[in-house]
Amino acid sequence: MVEAMEIKAGFKQTEVGVIPSDWEVKKLADLVDKFVNGGTPSTQITEYWNGNIPWITGADILNQKVAVIRRYISKEAVKNSSTNIIEKGNLLLVSRTGVGKIAITPFDIAISQDFTGIYVKSSELDTVYLFRYFDFAQKELKTQNQGTSIQGITRETLSSIKIPLPPTKAEQTAIATALNDADALITQLEKLIAKKRDIKQGAMQELLKPKEGWEVKQMGKIAELYQPVTISQEHFTEDGYLVYGANGIVGRYSKYNHEHWQTTITCRGSTCGTVNRTVDKCWITGNAMVANVDKNESVDKMFFYFMLSRQDYANCITGSGQPQIVRKPLSEFELSFPREKSEQTRIAQILSDMDTEIEALENKLEKHKMIKQGMMQNLLTGKIRLI
Repeated sequence: MVEAMEIKAGFKQTEVGVIPSDWEVKKLADLVDKFVNGGTPSTQITEYWNGNIPWITGADILNQKVAVIRRYISKEAVKNSSTNIIEKGNLLLVSRTGVGKIAITPFDIAISQDFTGIYVKSSELDTVYLFRYFDFAQKELKTQNQGTSIQGITRETLSSIKIPLPPTKAEQTAIATALNDADALITQLEKLIAKKRDIKQGAMQELLKPKEGWEVKQMGKIAELYQPVTISQEHFTEDGYLVYGANGIVGRYSKYNHEHWQTTITCRGSTCGTVNRTVDKCWITGNAMVANVDKNESVDKMFFYFMLSRQDYANCITGSGQPQIVRKPLSEFELSFPREKSEQTRIAQILSDMDTEIEALENKLEKHKMIKQGMMQNLLTGKIRLI
């Protein structure tokens, strides 16, 4: 017989899990003033789509925000269709075709039938707290899907969803604010990373642009080009060396066929011409062409990788149904290089330093995302109290 899990003093077991004793669990229907449906105005009436009222579908919600406004409708469209305008500051829930996406309306916005607009009882529930709880309870929302051709959450099911509530609205607001602050930091880091990537792209364009005194060489004269042996997925292992295929890392294998990192060019499929850089001691499959310069002392290996990564290999690709790059056109592909290896190394170092900075920021971003997940787990279950 399995013993019941011991519950800490000051907590209680409920339908939504263990929460503080002074918290309540209420059905969403008891916390909402109204649910509002959406719809799509007739696309046959041009005038409906020449207005200034933003109208969105579930596809316009990305990262739990209204990411883009692609279409605008008129007042007549609202009047003569089932769409509705959800006022600024209320909650949007995608209740079909992408269930689980949510957003707070940044301004008055009309919605398609993908959405349910939720107006909460402001005296009992903080809208942003509900947004944060739904973001935390994504798995539960997605398991409420019903239907076959078009899955969705019915109004009855949505109304019956249970919400754990701190005893005061002030505590709800404190939780929502803390998680908003965590999101703001994540957004700030994402913008900084995007900016650094743009700067790097500009630097690559300038630094790798052929200059007076550079020499043009065929790739086959610079590098050893070959396709390694392909291994099937049935030979992959849980542990071992990374395996690189057409789209980068595809698994692990008990052996390696390269001891030092290599530059590879995808040579089969829709991603033909994509350039990757492997790690040391890895297995590279036959879906990727290796451009190995380990034996060429006149070429800086990192410069070679950066140079290859900005080339257009369209002229090397053959076939339509199954595009591929074969060795001959790639071997004849021309590249422009500084004559002095020291100049190659200088350029490569600048770009490598930029990559290192971006990687550090990306690691920091992942760390803050994990911190936010921990905050959600602790704050929305009452394990940590802010008031």
